[in-house]
Amino acid sequence: MSSSWILLVIAGLLEVAWTVGLKYTQGFTRPLPSVLTVGAIIASMGLLGLAVKQLPIGTAYAVWVGIGAAGAAIAGMVLFQEPATPSRLFFLGMMIVAIIGLKFTSGTH
Repeated sequence: MSSSWILLVIAGLLEVAWTVGLKYTQGFTRPLPSVLTVGAIIASMGLLGLAVKQLPIGTAYAVWVGIGAAGAAIAGMVLFQEPATPSRLFFLGMMIVAIIGLKFTSGTH
């Protein structure tokens, strides 16, 4: 896996972090969670920007959003007791398969 893909995966994981962090900011009224969330947003966008220097923008953006969406949904189930119904898990699995498929069909290494 190239360094651009590694940066993209880290950017996606930071997207999960800032998305979950939004819950803890309570509308940006709590200083520490707010600062950490904003920092994760900046780092995530910055790493995405670096990754797209080498990766196709459509693929990179879709993978970034996919990691963030799937990760946030899983984190919601684990941290906030959101429903983990069979249909939700099925569609999350499909999203993860799509992310992997985009990586392998992007034409980059």
